[in-house]
Amino acid sequence: MPGLTTHAYLLTRESGNLLFYNTSLRQEIERMAKLGGVAYQFLSHRDELGDSLMQIRQRFGTRLGGHRREQEEFARHAPVDILFDERQTLLGNIDVIPTPGHSPGSTCFLVHSPTGQRYLFTGDPLYRSADGSWKAGFIPGHNSPEDRQTMATSIAGLRILQPDLVVGSAFSGGSGYQEMARGEWQEHVDSALERLMG
Repeated sequence: MPGLTTHAYLLTRESGNLLFYNTSLRQEIERMAKLGGVAYQFLSHRDELGDSLMQIRQRFGTRLGGHRREQEEFARHAPVDILFDERQTLLGNIDVIPTPGHSPGSTCFLVHSPTGQRYLFTGDPLYRSADGSWKAGFIPGHNSPEDRQTMATSIAGLRILQPDLVVGSAFSGGSGYQEMARGEWQEHVDSALERLMG
C-alpha cells in the first residue's frame, strides 16, 4: 500500500530463531545468518508471500507456519509445515491468535518472553499510523463490507491482552512498534474499533 512500510522481525531463541512476517532483503537474510539462522518463520497472512520464503527455507532449513485458510496461496511459494487453525500455543511460549478480517487467515502472535514481558505481533489487522495511533487494516476494495464486522470481532478479542510491546507488520511514520503502559493497549484497541465502525 502506498505510504506504508513493512518490516520482518527476528526473535532469537536458544531452541531456534523465529522470523515473524517476511523479508526479501538479501542483507537482512545475511544478518539473520550471523544471528544463528531461521528455524521457524510465522506469517501473519497471505500478503507476506513471496519468492524469499523459499530462499529462506533453502538457506536455513526453515519450517514455515501459516493459517490453514490460506494454505493454498502459501503453497504456491513454499511448503507449509505448521498450519494454524485455532488459538493455540506453539514452541512453548508463542500464542497463535487467529484474527480474520484483513484476510481470511490473518493471525496475531503473542510471545511470552522468559523475562515475563509480552510481545504482541499484530500483522496487518492493526497497524501503527504516522500519528502514533493504531488503526484497523481494513482496506476498501481489498476488503469486502462483510470483512468490517469480522475484523471488528477479531480486534475486540485482542483487547483483553496486556502486551508490553506491540509490533505491526505494516506501518506509516517512523516505527511499526510501540511499548505499552498498563491500560494503554485497551485505549488503542477502543480507538481503532471506533474508527473502523464509525
